[in-house]
Amino acid sequence: MYRTTITLDEDAYAFLQAQGTKNRSRFINTLLRKEQQATLAQQLYAANLEEAADTAYQQNLSAWDTTLSDGLAQ
Repeated sequence: MYRTTITLDEDAYAFLQAQGTKNRSRFINTLLRKEQQATLAQQLYAANLEEAADTAYQQNLSAWDTTLSDGLAQ
């Protein structure tokens, strides 16, 4: 665990006071984890779009799909 000092504007502090209940640290950690998951989801989506647009990769992937389904025992 780490301790840190942060500065909040008045509205953010009022929201934290109203929503954070007794354990403000847990509330902030939960918000940060959600933001981290949302950021990762955006990065994965961007990577998937990039992969889908890469025709050379798609051709290579198609060749591997054919090879994997050739019926030979593994």
